[in-house]
Amino acid sequence: MSQPTGKQVPQLSVIDSLNDAPISFFHMRAAFTAGMGFFTDAYDLFIIGSALVFLKPEWHLSDTQIAFLGSISLIAAFLGAFIFGRLADVVGRKRIYGMEALLMVIGGLACAFAPSFAWLLVFRVILGIGIGGDYPMSAVLMSEYANAKKRGALTSLVFGMQGLGLAFGPVVALTLEASGLPPDSIWRIMFAVGALPPMAVLYLRRTMPESPRYKALVRGDVDDAAKDMATYSTGQLQAEIGKKTKPSRISLGQMLSNPKYLLLILGTGGAWFLNDYAFYGNAISTPQIIKMLAPSSSNLTGSAWALIIFVVFAIPGYLASIFFMDAIGHRRLQWIGFAVMAVAFASMALVPGITHEVAPFLVVYGISFFFIEFGPNCTTFVIPAEVFPTSIRTTGHGMAAGIGKFGAFVGTFVFPFISAEGGIKGAMLFSAGVAVLGVILTKLTLPEPSGKTLEALGGEEGAAHAVSSHASYSEPMVENMFSAKK
Repeated sequence: MSQPTGKQVPQLSVIDSLNDAPISFFHMRAAFTAGMGFFTDAYDLFIIGSALVFLKPEWHLSDTQIAFLGSISLIAAFLGAFIFGRLADVVGRKRIYGMEALLMVIGGLACAFAPSFAWLLVFRVILGIGIGGDYPMSAVLMSEYANAKKRGALTSLVFGMQGLGLAFGPVVALTLEASGLPPDSIWRIMFAVGALPPMAVLYLRRTMPESPRYKALVRGDVDDAAKDMATYSTGQLQAEIGKKTKPSRISLGQMLSNPKYLLLILGTGGAWFLNDYAFYGNAISTPQIIKMLAPSSSNLTGSAWALIIFVVFAIPGYLASIFFMDAIGHRRLQWIGFAVMAVAFASMALVPGITHEVAPFLVVYGISFFFIEFGPNCTTFVIPAEVFPTSIRTTGHGMAAGIGKFGAFVGTFVFPFISAEGGIKGAMLFSAGVAVLGVILTKLTLPEPSGKTLEALGGEEGAAHAVSSHASYSEPMVENMFSAKK
């Protein structure tokens, strides 16, 4: 075998090479490709709140119908996360990556042409299944491409695109509300816009390589894994042909009968449920909350305030997670975020007169959003992509995401009823209690993944050590391992 010229370094396994590779163009491309799904997730799940303002009078919707329209995509996402999560472990990540984005495209466009309430519900279900499926697919692929040192930052970068989607929703709403278009056109355009981001990355998703960790550790195909790495390193990684190891798979039955994995499902899924109750219940209801604070305000004013909150507080929270998560610790950041959320929600419920003053209330409301993003909203996405072994990683993440989306469904569905009975104070006090439970659950059930390899977290260190591609490479290869093919 011919060897590349240059200084030779000791042989590394495929897994060690992945864990040591510095951040490169390939990582950025993968983050963008995956992140567009979460841009769409946030946009589609937020924009329903603005669309309902126009749908309610046009279709004479009842409060129950409004609650179903606002939350049905979330219960569908519960199913999508389970289905796609399990499929990706059984047949591989690459074989189905992109199918969830296609469902988002179909669902978004279909919603724009919905002729009735019943049909819109059906189309929101299709959209929700795609959104749910995107969680385990994109999170685990990014986590498995990433190195050990910056895995939290890279996976958070994918999820951070949700922040841009949150801000983009009010921008679209403001633009359309100020356009003078008829209400029937406004809500249809709102839905149609949500189909554009996943449509833009369909090709990129279908051409992403299979996870080398999955090929090496689950299929036992070290040779193919090394070839993929060589392709995306401009040929600088030369692997020995014909190398195979014994495949390692954990069945669904073994997973669900193992107390260790059940505790991880409880910790990751439970924390995600609690976070999404608070996050989606508040985020989707933001226009209604502002309307309760200032009943005489216009729809335009409500959308403008929502945009300000997301830009000033939510987006900086996402950025802080990307830059500081790995240094602080993923588990630690999660419980700190929950704790500050609890204080902020309790302040909005208990400080005398705060619900009668728009500006002070929205500042505290904004602080709660900052620490949702700089805390459990990002960490509940990252941690499930780290703590499970490779052969059940998307299954575990899909379960956690599905439980989380069920929490989002509950929050979105019941928030209007809680606020109707107890006002803003009652809704915020309940959210404070939810956040306190998040602190307790995080501390009792989850390990600290920061700085550890996926193999160490999943108990696969022995298998990873056996997976050696016997590759020799030059020093520049380490810097360019994941550069795009020329």
